[in-house]
Amino acid sequence: MYAIAPRSPFGPSASHPVSLPLRPGRRGGGAASRILAAFFALAVSSVGLAQNWPERPVRLVAPYPPGGQTDLVSRFLADRLSPVLGQNVIVENKAGAQGIVGLEGVKNSPPDGYTFVYANVSNISINPHVHLKLPYDGLRDFAPVTQIGLSVLAMVVPAALGPKTLAEFVAYAKANAGKVSFASFGTGSTSHIYGEMLKGSAGIDMTHIPYRGAGPAVQDVVAGHAQMAIQDFAAVSPFVKSGRLIALAVTGPKRWPAFPELRTFVEQGQPLDIAGWNGIMAPANTPKAVVERMSAEINRIIQTPDGRERMLQMGLLATGTTPEEFADVIRRDTPRWGEVIRKAGIKPE
Repeated sequence: MYAIAPRSPFGPSASHPVSLPLRPGRRGGGAASRILAAFFALAVSSVGLAQNWPERPVRLVAPYPPGGQTDLVSRFLADRLSPVLGQNVIVENKAGAQGIVGLEGVKNSPPDGYTFVYANVSNISINPHVHLKLPYDGLRDFAPVTQIGLSVLAMVVPAALGPKTLAEFVAYAKANAGKVSFASFGTGSTSHIYGEMLKGSAGIDMTHIPYRGAGPAVQDVVAGHAQMAIQDFAAVSPFVKSGRLIALAVTGPKRWPAFPELRTFVEQGQPLDIAGWNGIMAPANTPKAVVERMSAEINRIIQTPDGRERMLQMGLLATGTTPEEFADVIRRDTPRWGEVIRKAGIKPE
């Protein structure tokens, strides 16, 4: 366990401030002294907070149901963070409305360093373009902690459906116009947007069925209640390995290392090449020392060989960023996804 101690601009450690006398009789000396005293008090307080935090369990909100990537990665991080922080990190599944319920709850939580949320590109950069009355702002209402990984999704169909390639599925959908449905993990989610992009680029007619998360969506595809889904690797991998689902393509610009034989959509003539991301955020105004400590601990976990491998198995290519770098990613990607959504013809609701 360690503390991130801010450096004093005057050289010595902020935890051991020096005396800076002012010349007697100089006007403004009293005000300057008070400013310096306030500065050092704030620095010492920040160091103390980083040293003492956490003093009770920390809550990590997963804004989707159990069984999907968000839930699995959240629990992996919680298991690894608890012994390092010296307090339990408790995962709380708070699903609803494409992550909005969970995000809004965290937004309204005290910014005391004891509540964090596992957020993804859908929650932060996509929702503003598909929800007319979004109850939060991705940067104004949250403090970015770290981007933990890049996310790509796999297109799967039930093994009993018949198609074994993307081209065969497109031909099947055209032959069964109006009878094919695809399951997403929520309206406006990446799985929804990718499905709409495929409809447009391949010229096929499919009905969108939104679910409250990847887990229930994939279960219905396995059961044959929907004919296709573009979902998290974490949710589909067990069924692909067992042969109950057939994987036809992967989003993003490159093949996924865990399934190197699976061709990308781009390789098969469909332009679904934009990748998503996942990350950790806290309520706005959470103490900077706590945000930086949590960021450093998470980055250390996901950059170990075991951490990278576990993340890959759950469908994430581990990245890790500073809070500032994560904020830059959000600023960059929010308008990009807005353009993708506009071209896909998805209207705000």
